[in-house]
Amino acid sequence: MAEYTGLNIYEVEEMDFLDYLILRRDAFIDRLNQSEEGREYLDKAWRLEQSKPDRESLRAKFKK
Repeated sequence: MAEYTGLNIYEVEEMDFLDYLILRRDAFIDRLNQSEEGREYLDKAWRLEQSKPDRESLRAKFKK
């Protein structure tokens, strides 16, 4: 986390908890984006979060 933000460990320790959680999430995503396997994981995680179908993509794939 300190490496991602450029802050030293003491500055990270003094952060507001919500700011820390947001930056920790961003650092995790950034780390995953550095490898092909990580990008695949993020793509799958994003797809699993979706609650509405992408009707346009479905129509393009299963064109009638």
